[in-house]
Amino acid sequence: MLIRIVMSALIAGALAGVLVFAGHMWKTTPLIVHAEVYETNEGGGHSHGPAEATKDHSHGEHAHGDNAAVAEEWAPDGSFQRNAFTLLSDVITAIGFAFVLIGAMVLSGRETGWRRGIVWGLCGYAAFYVAPAFGLSPELPGMAAAELTARQTWWLGTAAATAVALAVIFFVDGALWKVVAAGLILVPHVIGAPHPPIEPGAVPAELAAQFAVATLVVTGLFWIALGGFSGYFLDRFEETA
Repeated sequence: MLIRIVMSALIAGALAGVLVFAGHMWKTTPLIVHAEVYETNEGGGHSHGPAEATKDHSHGEHAHGDNAAVAEEWAPDGSFQRNAFTLLSDVITAIGFAFVLIGAMVLSGRETGWRRGIVWGLCGYAAFYVAPAFGLSPELPGMAAAELTARQTWWLGTAAATAVALAVIFFVDGALWKVVAAGLILVPHVIGAPHPPIEPGAVPAELAAQFAVATLVVTGLFWIALGGFSGYFLDRFEETA
């Protein structure tokens, strides 16, 4: 069983990671590179507080020093190195999510297969992206953002609460439990995500909107592919065993 889970997660994650890398290269990375121009130009090339908080979206943006004498933090040098690290990051992240998804499939005791895997993938999409995005939209370099630890804590709480709520909805009978699940989904949003004071930013609103839509679509396709691959290989290795 353990070998079956590990092999399924590695293969499904690697395939989904390569696919999402292609989506990033096609849609999101060009927008990130474009936004970095505004981040660099604002304030004469200084690093902004929010730049540190947007590292999870920028795939390695630069941290600029206050003058030429101050050494910059390391960043990928050139497009090849940047793309290579993006690919590595996408594949590793996809494999990690594949282990989570396949572990949940196995613990549920339900039948697998690529069709059911897609349903599982959509649930992962809802828990790990859609629900947190209602409070914390995807951010480009140069956009204002709240303190990183506060955003990470809210994101983790929201994802966990939504995942538990979806499990209750699908696997627990009783109207009362459905009400509890709805409450779990709503609680993080009632508490509210951390946000900085609203101030004019360097990044044009049109660019931020394009990035939000592109991320929504690319991430959705990633979770559908990850779920389908996970269900397929989990089922295939079971038949082989």
